Amino acid sequence: MEPPPRHSEGDHPWWAAELLIGNVVIMNIVVLIKQVPDTWSARTLAASDHTLDRACADVVLDEINERAVEEALTIKEAVGGEVTVVTMGPQRATEAIRKALSMGADKAVHLCDEGLHGSCAVQTAKALATVIGALGEVDLVIAGNEATDGTVGAIPAMVADVLGLPELTHARKVTIEGRTVTVERETDDAVTVLRAELPAVVSVNEKINEPRYPSFKGIMAAKKKPVSTLSLADAGIAHGDVGLAGATSTVIESTPRPPRVAGQIVTDEGDGGARIADYLIGQKLI
Repeated sequence: MEPPPRHSEGDHPWWAAELLIGNVVIMNIVVLIKQVPDTWSARTLAASDHTLDRACADVVLDEINERAVEEALTIKEAVGGEVTVVTMGPQRATEAIRKALSMGADKAVHLCDEGLHGSCAVQTAKALATVIGALGEVDLVIAGNEATDGTVGAIPAMVADVLGLPELTHARKVTIEGRTVTVERETDDAVTVLRAELPAVVSVNEKINEPRYPSFKGIMAAKKKPVSTLSLADAGIAHGDVGLAGATSTVIESTPRPPRVAGQIVTDEGDGGARIADYLIGQKLI
């Protein structure tokens, strides 16, 4: 899959649009979102190919993606612009899209094709970058630092690499001034300030904000907002560039987690400490 080319005026695909006011291009923000199994629901792997069985789980818009959408909306409210959410997933992922639209995003692009099943992180990043690259002049791409289903934590950096854009990851604060984006990046050792010229890719962590709740008005408005659903052919992605058969990493074997068993109760009759120590030694924990 080749890096997505920059499109010249009049060369955008039918599903891409550029927001113009006079001769000024308003900030175009893209948010990468993902529908994931609810962390409170049972999550299993399919016996046939060891991929995540999404049909058997309750699914939600990933919480970190809600924060990414919130940050995009906050920036839009501050400097103006348009927010487009982009996702890659099965038809059911439209539920996550509608959640983002009900929060206030303006439109969505949904890459949906059976050929995407089993795609690895590298294939996913290239496919998302292809979609983003066809949207015209994108000023800022915002994503969560990692999804709760795979916890790879590398997709934003991979997308930035494919697009040839600077990456500012794990941001707890984002500031836009003119054509410069500044983020505070928190680590165990320090808080680092990173700065880059737009366009750029930013990933946010759980400290970035508290996402807003969709209002009834927002929920109703989301039903009328445009959602472009793309097949691989629509996006110009070859079937051989995605999917389980060509994935760079696959699960070759899996075993269901054994059921939980009742614990051992220790009644302290003066020797409780010694009995607990014996138990821990028997479990090879000490």
